[in-house]
Amino acid sequence: MNEANKILEKYWGFSEFRPPQEEIISSVLLRNDTVALLPTGGGKSICFQIPTLVNDGICIVISPLIALMNDQVKNLKERNIKAVALTSKLSQNDIITLFDNLKYGNYKFLYLSPEKLQSPLILEKIRQLNVQLIAVDEAHCISEWGHDFRPSYLQIHVLRDLLPKTPIIALTASATKKVLEDIILILNLVAPKIFKKSFYRENLAYQIFDTEDKLFKVEQILKKTKGVKIIYVNTRRKTVELSNQLTSLGYKSICYHGGMSFDEKLNAYENWLSEKSPIIVATNAFGMGIDKANVRVVIHYDLPKSIENYVQEAGRAGRNGKKAFSVVLKNKAAINDMQTLFVKTLATVTHIKKVYFQLNQYYQISYGELLEKTYDLNLSEFCGLYHLPVVITYNAIKTLHKDGVLLFDEKFDRKSTVKFITSNENVFNYCDRNPSQEALIKLLLRSYGGIFDSHKTINENYLCKSLNSSTSNLIKNLKTLHYDAIISFHHANSNAKIQFLVPREDDRTINMFVKNIEQRNRLKKEKMTSLVNFIENDNTCRNIQLLTYFNDNNAHVCGICDVCLSKKKTPTNTFLKTRDIILKLLKLKGELSSKEIVLKLNISEKEIIFCLQMLLEKNRIGVTSQNKFRLIN
Repeated sequence: MNEANKILEKYWGFSEFRPPQEEIISSVLLRNDTVALLPTGGGKSICFQIPTLVNDGICIVISPLIALMNDQVKNLKERNIKAVALTSKLSQNDIITLFDNLKYGNYKFLYLSPEKLQSPLILEKIRQLNVQLIAVDEAHCISEWGHDFRPSYLQIHVLRDLLPKTPIIALTASATKKVLEDIILILNLVAPKIFKKSFYRENLAYQIFDTEDKLFKVEQILKKTKGVKIIYVNTRRKTVELSNQLTSLGYKSICYHGGMSFDEKLNAYENWLSEKSPIIVATNAFGMGIDKANVRVVIHYDLPKSIENYVQEAGRAGRNGKKAFSVVLKNKAAINDMQTLFVKTLATVTHIKKVYFQLNQYYQISYGELLEKTYDLNLSEFCGLYHLPVVITYNAIKTLHKDGVLLFDEKFDRKSTVKFITSNENVFNYCDRNPSQEALIKLLLRSYGGIFDSHKTINENYLCKSLNSSTSNLIKNLKTLHYDAIISFHHANSNAKIQFLVPREDDRTINMFVKNIEQRNRLKKEKMTSLVNFIENDNTCRNIQLLTYFNDNNAHVCGICDVCLSKKKTPTNTFLKTRDIILKLLKLKGELSSKEIVLKLNISEKEIIFCLQMLLEKNRIGVTSQNKFRLIN
């Protein structure tokens, strides 16, 4: 380990490893297959980077996201360590040049997605390299029991077949016992050494608030805690809406979601990273690989998808070891909506059979026939033709993909963009000359703020409905504006690709996978139930609940979560103290609304409302015509 310590100090500037990094690195250096379960921010990357730098040869790193790969490659290059990412932007000639550099250019790391392992060219080029280690990052993606299962991760075993003597290290921040078993089985790990660090974070306070006015609660949190923050919501539209609301309230906020262009995402991320916009409102597309040490608060404005998602997202706070907060905002309506949506979007066996039958009808495939061709699929048009709900249909097709009935290449998620490239005056002059385009131009200007400054992602369905126009006519008009140099219009391919992998046998085809489908659906229900139980359990320490879920034996009372803090307070003392503070504040300020009082005091909203009610009953305070509280002399 002496050499490992020297490399750590040389490239990272640290003099010692964090537990259990040293033990994991020793295991890898001894060429053992290894599994490392470390919490978010636990320093997983060093566990494969240091052994690679100690020995000769290359480390192949399997990673699920291009952004995550690019970020790690950038960090290594900044330390003068040669690394490269194999992305979809590279041509075949670029790929050949890249592998020549890997072979002869003293490179140490090759990052690639699991999808790339389906290429015979890439596998042959890997065979020619001196590969000393294979690292599988975000290894929970390999299991259907994990929270982010990706079918492409099932392809990683080909590396074990190709390089049987090369050790594998699998790394993840969240894995239950079942997920761990799948990682070992599917990667074909041989007598793996397993290292598991407790998920306990002594500096991270888990807090769940019951509130009907979420925006007010967010504003209250922002006023009381300074520093960098992440706010998670569940829809792209809400990222924009909430970020705009916070900006209007005077906060420096920016939004981030999966529908943004690469440049928009990069700009948002860099503004947040530099703290030009210290608050980022995001969907969970803002996730893996986000490593900023001084995040003070992570707020779940909407309920997280699962406990696994929650732990990963909450764990982005307080990586510098200082006090940090994970806040979940809940209310009965939000929980009911989540449960209702779950039922409405769950693809049952009946749904899947119906969608499979209609797909075969749509492409006019005969019973018993299998054609080796790829079909375009416009999901909206397909669902409209057969009167199918879009989300359930999408989930059904994803299930058919997972079970090997068909291949589903999701390209329909790419969005068209528009930017006005001429002056306001020229736009209005153009409208006078081309009155048929005026309605579209005004709708674009009304719907997308900042459309003169940057490309904006447009919702073609919304524009069509607003203009009572067909999609083809809308695209034609947008292209006309583009050719007339009024706008810059990028028309994305809205079609997915489908290829059938088995002959058509209707119900008999699906019946082979019924047990798998029902098992996965049961798992989804269990995950949702576990999440609801966690959110609604106000009696057991949050830390104990989370660690128990992950079979962590280090479960003990944290003392800083909302449950623990509520047990520390004595009702009488709390009431008397809060009462005196409120009376003093009203004496100083005169008249204040309940919201103004909550924002000024570092006391829970629930306590303040209760105390105000008691003071009203005792006739110590009164209410003005503007619904503000005042002292009664």
